[in-house]
Amino acid sequence: KIVAVGKNYRKHVAEMAQIGSSKDEKFISEGPKVPVLFLKPTTSYLPMGQGPILLPKDIGPVHHEVELGIVIGQRCKRVPESRAMEVIAGYTVALDLTARDLQTSAKERGLPWSVPKGYDHFTPVGSFIDKAKVPEPHGVELFCSVNGTERQRGHTKDMIFQVPQLIVEITKIFTLEAGDLILTGTPEGVGPIQAGDVVRAGIVGMSESEIQFDVAMDE
Repeated sequence: KIVAVGKNYRKHVAEMAQIGSSKDEKFISEGPKVPVLFLKPTTSYLPMGQGPILLPKDIGPVHHEVELGIVIGQRCKRVPESRAMEVIAGYTVALDLTARDLQTSAKERGLPWSVPKGYDHFTPVGSFIDKAKVPEPHGVELFCSVNGTERQRGHTKDMIFQVPQLIVEITKIFTLEAGDLILTGTPEGVGPIQAGDVVRAGIVGMSESEIQFDVAMDE
């Protein structure tokens, strides 16, 4: 399964509030108490090399959101913070694609985000990175560019809820299993992609983390 975390970087929440969702403005003013969690279907996976991102027709703008993904290595439930890092097998870089108008409408009506986040190809994902190669997950910088122009660059140290806290809170609710993916949220700079674009993302200074996808329109 894919467990995703929303609103985990303050500057991204602020940019979403500027788009016009009063729910995001309220989130900023009240401050987060627990992580915002949602599930994405595994049918949304698009491993690198398995074709372009195919955008559905007639759903409005689709935005890129680069995220650090946590790959779980063992079945676990109610993990204490002192053991949280032990259940991690490694990491990956992923895009949490979002049908933005549909998400804004869902927020305003208090509806879940399954539709705006769950289309096929809405989780482009890179290669597995062993955790030994990322000894400090809060010490990496993520980037995302479209057609060679950088749009997102953000540091994982700025997460509101850091990796151990996320694992604690998630495993209070869901049993995690080996191979499950946690998407940890996106920094600011999200924006639309369209047919003909080339999207590239990764961890700064780690070539093996990089992903690149062409974008096309689904027929």
